[in-house]
Amino acid sequence: MSDLTKTPVTVITGFLGAGKTTLIRHLMSQPQGKRLAVLVNEFGTMGVDGEILKSCADENCPAENIMELSNGCICCTVADDFIPTLERLMAMPVKPDHILIETSGLALPKPLLKAFDWPAIRSRITVDGVIALADAEAVAAGRFAPDEAAVEAQRAADDSLDHETPLSEVFEDQIACADIVLLSKADLAGEQGLAAARAVIEAEAPRKLPILPLTDGVIDPRVILGLGAAAEDDLAARPSHHDGADDHEHDDFDSVVIELAEIADPGELAARIERLAREQNILRVKGHVAVAGKPMRLLVQAVGERVRHQYDRPWGDAPRASRLVVIAEHDDIDEAAIRAVLAA
Repeated sequence: MSDLTKTPVTVITGFLGAGKTTLIRHLMSQPQGKRLAVLVNEFGTMGVDGEILKSCADENCPAENIMELSNGCICCTVADDFIPTLERLMAMPVKPDHILIETSGLALPKPLLKAFDWPAIRSRITVDGVIALADAEAVAAGRFAPDEAAVEAQRAADDSLDHETPLSEVFEDQIACADIVLLSKADLAGEQGLAAARAVIEAEAPRKLPILPLTDGVIDPRVILGLGAAAEDDLAARPSHHDGADDHEHDDFDSVVIELAEIADPGELAARIERLAREQNILRVKGHVAVAGKPMRLLVQAVGERVRHQYDRPWGDAPRASRLVVIAEHDDIDEAAIRAVLAA
């Protein structure tokens, strides 16, 4: 069966909070006459990103075409969750023209590409392209690329430091697997920040890649959809730190769900989240919160000390339940301490 008869899939990867969901929302609003489907992989059990996308559903991407995998990393649950979910999408009365997959920020993309060689789907689906989002401001600050000079200086004193940190490996694997890299939050990074981030990515990339600035997820869909990369057949050009391994672990990261009472001041909550990032090295916080006297949900999204919040839609008949997902490296997760800060 030729690729022309296969349903194209675009894999959208990127570090925590890089803007994957915002990009998908934009693509859903600009479908280019195509019927879309979206598969969202959350880290943890609470599907915030999936719920955000379902609120944007329309005739081009109805709610039933938006599915979530929340039982673990997408590349570790291939047989149990990923393949059956793709098969359900392909069996719908009106088959999607294009499928968007939002990976967890902790996912390694190459094992996912290998899954597309499974007999159940390889004759019906092709990976049109892998899009990696990178937070331009953070990359420019050197947050995910090691300082080679510092590593070399410390190597003589402690050989155990001669390896990549877990976050660096995730970042580098995502870049190495990509067909296009989007530098998100370009407005915050500025021209100098974009130039610095571009230099970091060019140094990490195993081959020359298009690197484009992105603000608020807005980009012409024709630039990133319809690439025809057939990435599942091009794995050798996409090296990984984990090549040769039978599997990979995500024990370096953990998440907890914190339930809160109604709050009075969103600004105070944002300050508490900033404090968590400083004092407990929290990577990511996301969820919905009930604000006293407000009929709408407060959507909270935080990456490190950068906290954003906005009212997204009315609670309606749904319970006014405040729940936040908190993600950090495994050794930094202290549920009692996190709860003490957020619920104080």
